[in-house]
Amino acid sequence: MTTLPRRVSNPPNPWTSAYVEWLEEPPAVALEVYEEEGKSTVATNDSPDVGFDHSVNPYRGCQHACAYCYARPTHQYLELGAGTDFDSKIVVKVNAPECLRRELAAPRWSRGRATIAFSGVTDCYQPLEASYELTRRCLEVCDEFRHPVAVITKGALVRRDAELLARMHRRGGAQVSISIPFASDEDARKIEPLASSISTRFETVRRLVEAGVPVGLALAPLIPGLNDSQVPEILERAREAGARSAFLVLLRLPAEVGPVFEERLRACFPERAAKVLSAMRDMRAGALYRSQFGTRMRGEGPRWDAVLQLFRLQCRRLGLEHDARFGAGRARAPGEQQLDLFPR
Repeated sequence: MTTLPRRVSNPPNPWTSAYVEWLEEPPAVALEVYEEEGKSTVATNDSPDVGFDHSVNPYRGCQHACAYCYARPTHQYLELGAGTDFDSKIVVKVNAPECLRRELAAPRWSRGRATIAFSGVTDCYQPLEASYELTRRCLEVCDEFRHPVAVITKGALVRRDAELLARMHRRGGAQVSISIPFASDEDARKIEPLASSISTRFETVRRLVEAGVPVGLALAPLIPGLNDSQVPEILERAREAGARSAFLVLLRLPAEVGPVFEERLRACFPERAAKVLSAMRDMRAGALYRSQFGTRMRGEGPRWDAVLQLFRLQCRRLGLEHDARFGAGRARAPGEQQLDLFPR
């Protein structure tokens, strides 16, 4: 039987921090925080569909409450739910920085062998980070070892660490990808209710670039029938803000993510839901849901080919490096040769 980590009855208040990530609307469900001490922090991945081998995830569950989040089924390993529990019952790995330092110092760890992704599962800059500062402390450990990192986030709180990330870029290699799957604040709020607004995310790109951090756009996920028509505008605005690269990921709905996403879709976009679900089946060889977490199929069919071609053409027009995976090339320090995004 799985035992939950220690529950914090009075969790730290992120609103008291000087670096608050303001939410446009308060969460509908009360937040519960559980603290745990882990034995390790770096998770490994050997999937050919994921563009990184190692990742650090200081938090389990995510307050951003994105309906499509593929990590939702992981909460069930804690005997919690993949729906509201995932959004409101957050596990905090309080000793993550100490574990990371121990792992990077171990003789078996080859310092420059691979980029470490922050985070491969849930957002490392969700609101609780304002209080716990685990992501920042883990980044400081990576900076100490001059280890390359790649960050992906929706959280405006990443601006707090702009100076640190810029220094890491100069020393060991660092890049940030801001996830922006919609052009409209209104559309995003319906599917990503507690994440930073789209306008705020574009401003985050601009501020990080001004600080000297290389920034890319994560157009993820691509939801056919909902945001595929917005691809050119999203790429254009990202380039105007200073983004240098972009990658595209098709929506995937493993296990219990499917019902969560479909319920939100039908509630928020009732007139478009049937079109979206039909388009998803077209791009997923007729399968809308997958029974196993982590199982991923690549997009296929004429509609996916058209979206991918549009994405690539727009990237080339705008001068954006582009690929279909996060972290496909490791973070590079200035002066390093650019890696081929489309290896033969």
